[in-house]
Amino acid sequence: MKILFVCTGNICRSAMAEYQLKEKIKDKKKKIEVASCGIQAYNGELATNYTIQTLKKHGINGKNHRATNVKDANIQEADLILCATQLHKKTMQRMFPEKQAQIYTMKEYAYPLEKEDFDIADPWGYDLNTYENCYIQIEKCITEIVKRIQ
Repeated sequence: MKILFVCTGNICRSAMAEYQLKEKIKDKKKKIEVASCGIQAYNGELATNYTIQTLKKHGINGKNHRATNVKDANIQEADLILCATQLHKKTMQRMFPEKQAQIYTMKEYAYPLEKEDFDIADPWGYDLNTYENCYIQIEKCITEIVKRIQ
């Protein structure tokens, strides 16, 4: 299974989600590939310092993360595409109409019976506490996502 996380710049939310999921499944027997990209990402850009600090606080090394633009991501091989917001989801569905059935927001996929806000707010430009809150939201989603893909 190949899972792809999507956000805007691939330096905050989708990067955190990618590394969190990799950490959660590293001891599992299932073969799951995890990657991330951004709709407006600059290829090769580093994750923000706060992203790296937040991941480090939780025992995850994100120093080697490099952003990938959606146009350079391997979308066609993705089995599941999880977006940070509904706008990202709609953009991905418009860009890749053949993949519509595989595109969700993270919250939508994690909590399919919920009908509330499916967006994870962008922490970019905010303080470390905002990044921590974003990490926690993503972590809750990742816990549910792991249950669904097992």
